[in-house]
Amino acid sequence: MNCCCPYTRSASRFFSWFARRYRKRFESNGFEPSQRQLLAGLAQVGYRDSRLLEIGSGVGHLHQTLLEQGARSAVGVDLAPDMVEEARAWAEERGLAGRTTYMAGDFMELREHIEPADVTLLDKVVCCYPNADGLIHASLAKTRGVYALTYPRSRWFIRLGVAVAAIVMRLFGSAFRPYVHDPQQIERWIADEQFAKQYQAETPVWLTQVYRKS
Repeated sequence: MNCCCPYTRSASRFFSWFARRYRKRFESNGFEPSQRQLLAGLAQVGYRDSRLLEIGSGVGHLHQTLLEQGARSAVGVDLAPDMVEEARAWAEERGLAGRTTYMAGDFMELREHIEPADVTLLDKVVCCYPNADGLIHASLAKTRGVYALTYPRSRWFIRLGVAVAAIVMRLFGSAFRPYVHDPQQIERWIADEQFAKQYQAETPVWLTQVYRKS
């Protein structure tokens, strides 16, 4: 996914529709279990005084919380302009505007304009890309130290749910599709780039992993 194609435009519209709801949901319920696992893994590996890059940054609650807990600065990239606007507004409210930079668009298109980071985050992002290979290798290339991600486990009921969601989206005329990529292949891609796994946790749906560059 490295062009301004129907898939990218559909994904942008899809996630923009959820922007305000995402913020309200977090303000009411806090982090999801998989996100709490991601934070635990990052705390174990270490992120204080780090420069963060969050791909698929949404409304910003993950990296903004890490900033409040000791990270130095953050760049958030998201396909959906409405998500980026919510993130900017929330950063302003939390006194983090001077430590955050936001970019609306596809990371694969913008990556040449993004500086490497100490810590790269992809929370439920790999499942939104048809070209997981390209996304993972491109984001690893921007990572100096820690690489943290959550993505779907490859279980029959998850694959079934994703297949049903794809049919529904097709019926509504959306080019966007969710994906379940092979976790073993994802781990091989990351290991091939000299990153070693430091932490792993699971929920019934999500796999959370944190790696450190060797």
